[in-house]
Amino acid sequence: MNTASPSLRALIATALFGALVLSLSAVSAADSSSASVTVKYADLDIASPSGALVLYERIRAASRAACSYFWFKTDADEARCLHKAIANAVTEVNEPALSAVYNAKSKASAQSALVSQSR
Repeated sequence: MNTASPSLRALIATALFGALVLSLSAVSAADSSSASVTVKYADLDIASPSGALVLYERIRAASRAACSYFWFKTDADEARCLHKAIANAVTEVNEPALSAVYNAKSKASAQSALVSQSR
């Protein structure tokens, strides 16, 4: 038998709804550096250009997965998350061949963004 009064039920429902709203806003505003994805590359020779390219693509895919966990107000915010995640991973690996791939890909991305903006 339920003995709670209707006003007490309404108060509890309002409190639960408020807690839910606060928790959702906290998730959407979370720092994008708090997500992480492990990228394994023991099977690659990352000192070679082909191995470094494969690792770069794995890092890029993992960065997309990590950044997709968050809600961004703009596409530019999401792009910044992706760029920062890739840059951090490349820095952490600290392999010249991977850095060369990253620099080439970053330069190509910047050039294509400039071309699309000028049209």
